Amino acid sequence: MNISSRALSIRTPATTAAFHPAAFLLRPLTISRCYATPTGLGTTLQGSKRRTVTPFNDDGRVPWSELSASEKASRATQQSFNFGLILLGIVCTGGVGYYLYTDVFSPDSKTAYFNRVVDRIKQEPTCLEVLGDAKKITAHGDETYNKWRRSRPIASTTKTDPKGNDHLLMNFYLEGPLNRGRVHLHMIRPAGHSDYEYKYLYLDVKGHHRIYLENADTSPNNPNKSKFRFLGINWG
Repeated sequence: MNISSRALSIRTPATTAAFHPAAFLLRPLTISRCYATPTGLGTTLQGSKRRTVTPFNDDGRVPWSELSASEKASRATQQSFNFGLILLGIVCTGGVGYYLYTDVFSPDSKTAYFNRVVDRIKQEPTCLEVLGDAKKITAHGDETYNKWRRSRPIASTTKTDPKGNDHLLMNFYLEGPLNRGRVHLHMIRPAGHSDYEYKYLYLDVKGHHRIYLENADTSPNNPNKSKFRFLGINWG
């Protein structure tokens, strides 16, 4: 049996095109994700109720424009109070600083004159003869019930006379190995002058003569020395 070559030829079925490899290509998948948005996290919803601002709980977080009239008054009161405290602190600090300077650190302070007088007495031979070794001499103020010498205040007075002269009067105690004495000081600063001048400075020790370190009334260089005083008038 003769079979024609055409008959023997194998023809591709029409459906072959449907199974072309390109038909098996996968289309890219579109995957979408849903994310949670931070809307509303850490924020206050509109219309949420907040606590009323008072002078005791106001921390300044609520804007001024959102405050009511009473809340604005509360904030103003709180700020005024805080400002007053600051001013009070400044005034107190200034007062303490002024006191320390005038009474301790100033060259014209009472403490400065006290230290100068004590140092001078410790260098005076006649005073050391009755008190003892200068290194063992201690100074303190009037006697009190407290046994600590630091708590014994130094008695001092400042005043101004009718002529405008400033007077500084001071007295305190000295204790040495041999005896105990009392120091009296009177200084005058004439009107218009910046420095004090000695009126008198002396040491009293029981059983000994008064020791004068300064005495303007007996000083030959004192132009105001009075030889005789009667009825409140200096004669001579």
